[in-house]
Amino acid sequence: MEDAVFVGGGGPSYGEKQHLRLGYANRHGLIAGATGTGKTVTLQILAEGFSQAGVPVFMADVKGDLSGLAKAGSADHKLHAPFMERCGKIGFEDFAYAGFPVCFWDLYGAQGHPVRTTIAEMGPLLLARLLDLSEAQEGILNIAFRLADEEGMPLLDLNDLRAMLVWIGENRGDLSLRYGNISVASVGAIQRRLLVLEEEGGAGFFGEPALELADLLRVGPDGRGQVNILAADKLMAAPRLYATFLLWLLSELFEDLPEVGDPDKPRLVFFFDEAHLLFDGAPRALVDKVEQVARLIRSKGVGVYFITQSPDDIPEDILGQLGNRVQHALRAFTARDRKALRLASETYRENPAFDIETAIREVGVGEAVTSFLEKKGVPGMAQRTLVRPPSSQLGPIEAAEREAVVLASDLRAKYAQAVDRRSAYEMLKARAEKAAAEAAEAERAEEEMEAREREYRAGRRYTGKRVSRSTSGASTRRDRQGESFGEAMGKMVMKELTGTTGRKIVRGILGGLFKAR
Repeated sequence: MEDAVFVGGGGPSYGEKQHLRLGYANRHGLIAGATGTGKTVTLQILAEGFSQAGVPVFMADVKGDLSGLAKAGSADHKLHAPFMERCGKIGFEDFAYAGFPVCFWDLYGAQGHPVRTTIAEMGPLLLARLLDLSEAQEGILNIAFRLADEEGMPLLDLNDLRAMLVWIGENRGDLSLRYGNISVASVGAIQRRLLVLEEEGGAGFFGEPALELADLLRVGPDGRGQVNILAADKLMAAPRLYATFLLWLLSELFEDLPEVGDPDKPRLVFFFDEAHLLFDGAPRALVDKVEQVARLIRSKGVGVYFITQSPDDIPEDILGQLGNRVQHALRAFTARDRKALRLASETYRENPAFDIETAIREVGVGEAVTSFLEKKGVPGMAQRTLVRPPSSQLGPIEAAEREAVVLASDLRAKYAQAVDRRSAYEMLKARAEKAAAEAAEAERAEEEMEAREREYRAGRRYTGKRVSRSTSGASTRRDRQGESFGEAMGKMVMKELTGTTGRKIVRGILGGLFKAR
């Protein structure tokens, strides 16, 4: 079938070809099974089939094995003979070894092109999930985003968000009147979470140039879709960052891609390995968002395939939307395992030829119980399917070979060098420097004013008023020098008369007069 991806052979002798129809590939899917049952090989052969059909693929390489997609398999491989035997059993006549157009990506920039996004593009909901914030702390984060938008300050990297939080803390009195109480302790808690994120290597994830979705949707000149492989072996040490990044990527695809309805084939197929990390401890609001994206992104021509160990790792509302199923073996060692096995078997369309629950328990490595959507989107009958061998190399390629692929990519020049343009951090820093300069200028002006005041007070003896008093005294002295001798004698006599001697003379004269009378 030219309009389908060949998966393997089913039926009693595995001679009935099992296909995943491209027209229904955007109805999402599930690849489940215990460790070591062949999930990675199934993921690899689906990626090959989609690429061959001209459909770009994005997948996370948790164990490093998927890098082999970049290199053709070899007849010298130890499994070559078993592969040829399997091809004959399932009727895969045109099998041939081949490599595929691979583009390597890495959030840390070590094993592929750096993957970046901005704080603003991540948004407060996903960022709060990434930082594991409380409700109060998430509220402050929303305030930071609102203020950055109102003030025209782009939030691009962690420095921008830190600076905005510091500004909020310093102005919390005024802001609390508009947005409610802003606790210094909550602001500090967010800052500490940002520090932990930076220590986990998240600082390099936020910045520019940001990833452009068009670079994931490329189709080569030969008509094959680009296989985008995200190096996730080290990223798994920060599972919250891993899950948040993939959810962000899904959200960006949902928001940016136009509606296409049900195309003949998907525009992109997205494989989400270790899918349980997305839902472990996730708040209900986040689960609802994943469900919304999974339900609506189908009309954007994007198929989402979850890879996990057990179907019960996926919430029921999302599990019910996964129309294409590949169920590898589940081991029922505990009561919980048996319950999961029973629930997994109940999600398949029954096949009278075998018991599905028993088949899921007994299928071997490289074998699975499959069910793919048929015409009009009807679930196909469950089949025990022997999965076809991969055309590309089974297992990882050498580090030097990987580096050669990265260096040869035309995207290297675009993403290799980080760009730090003017954003919230620089704007707030400029504001602070301007305020500091204005404060220093005001202080200098005040000091100059105080110095002039001190000089003025110290120089008051030279003012006109003091000069006037001094001139008056000098004039008096000059007047005294210019007095006549008679005037001086008259004043002296009057002084004597008003003194003690004068009073005696007056009493003597008056006494003599009264005696004479």
